[in-house]
Order: sequence, then C-alpha cells, then structure tokens
Amino acid sequence: MKWEQEQERDWIKVDLHIHTLDDPKDRLDYSAHELLERARALGFRVLAITLHDKVFDRAEVFADAAGMGILLIPAAELRLEGADVVVLNVQPHEIRRVRTFSALRRLRAEKGDAIFCFAPHPFFVLGGSLGERLEQEIDCFDAIEICHFHKGFFDLNRRARAVAAAHGKTLLATSDAHRLSGFGSHYTSMPRPAELNIESVLRTLREGPLRLTSPPSTWRDLLTIFYFVFLLHPMRKRFRRAQRRWRAS
Repeated sequence: MKWEQEQERDWIKVDLHIHTLDDPKDRLDYSAHELLERARALGFRVLAITLHDKVFDRAEVFADAAGMGILLIPAAELRLEGADVVVLNVQPHEIRRVRTFSALRRLRAEKGDAIFCFAPHPFFVLGGSLGERLEQEIDCFDAIEICHFHKGFFDLNRRARAVAAAHGKTLLATSDAHRLSGFGSHYTSMPRPAELNIESVLRTLREGPLRLTSPPSTWRDLLTIFYFVFLLHPMRKRFRRAQRRWRAS
C-alpha cells in the first residue's frame, strides 16, 4: 500500500482546456483566481486557460499560480475556418495572424516542439467541432481531446479514439470547464517531471505515459450542461451584448 501511495505521488494532474470570465466570447461567472484556488485544493499542478481567440496573459495570475506550485501554460482556443483548435505555449502576437490551418502550420514550423496543438471535442455537433475535417488537417495536431460529455451508448469520443489510433496521436482528457463545478473530474495525469516547466510538460504529453480520467456524465451532469448551454449561457451572452450596445450609445 505504501509503495502504491508513493507511485501515485509521482503522477500529477493536468487540465489543458479551461475557460474563465476573462473569455471574450463566452459569458462565465468565475475568475482565474477562483479556478486556481479550486485547482490547488484538488491537487492540480498544470493548467491552461484557453480563452476563445485570445491568449490569457495576466501576469499577476501566472505569478499567483507559480506561488501555489501550479504551472500555468499560456494558451488559446482558436477558431480556424469554422473549427476549434487549442494551442499551448503561444503569445498574443503569435496568434494574431493565425486564422487558417495554413497559418497554423507556419507557426508550428517556426516554433517546432515549443508549441503543442490538440483538437477539442472533434466530433460533437455543437460549437466549432472539426468533424470529418480532423483527418484532413491531422498534421496540425499533436493530440486529440476526449470530451467530458459522454454517457453509456452516447459517446462521440469513440471516433476520436479511432482517429488517434489510426494516426498515432496522443489522447487527452480535459474539462473544457465553463462552470467552476465542471472543473476537477476530467483530466490527464502524467509522471511528475524532474523539473516542472513547459518544455518538460510538452515533451511528456508527446512521449507519455499518460492516464486519462473522464468518468461518464451523471444524469445531474447532463441536466446541468443542457441548462447551461441552452438557457443560462445564451441569456448571459445576450445580456453582455445589451451592455455593450448601451455603453456604445
């Protein structure tokens, strides 16, 4: 038992697809600092806040994360030609010109192994899922995401697993959290590197080994997700647009 506990301490929790209220497109209600506090309580050591079409670059949050022993990787979820892509270890000036897969390929050629790209929720209908295009653009990706939204026979991740196996791509479990309560149950684990930095994390993501934790959604999860996606989130977005129009008038 003691040996097993020591082995577990040699693995760390990683979540590389999370949103906060800083997001310019989605209307959320929890801050980056609230996320860090929950992450610390749950034992996470590596995070990526992936705002839509914007790199999260608030220096004070990165400093607070480091103080908690959490590595925060600069990242973004980009909409390229109608499809979503998550890119890790990028800066704001680097993504301004990335709006096509051709541009993403150029950025990958420039940065080499210093950048890591994965396909989020590739076969889910809502949002900017890649769908059949995933295999057409497969050279743009280092990994494919296992989406948290699955239960029993409803598991669109089966196709993601098949594509990953066919092309030798890494699978990642993430929360894609839009609610603070949605963070913490779906994540990837990796062996603790000798030095916790971006380079060592990206290398381990490519080479493994990795463990995926993504339990089936409960009925409560499903109801909460439907409520958020179809009612609460659209109302928040309409409210934000109304605020913008009022300020502009």
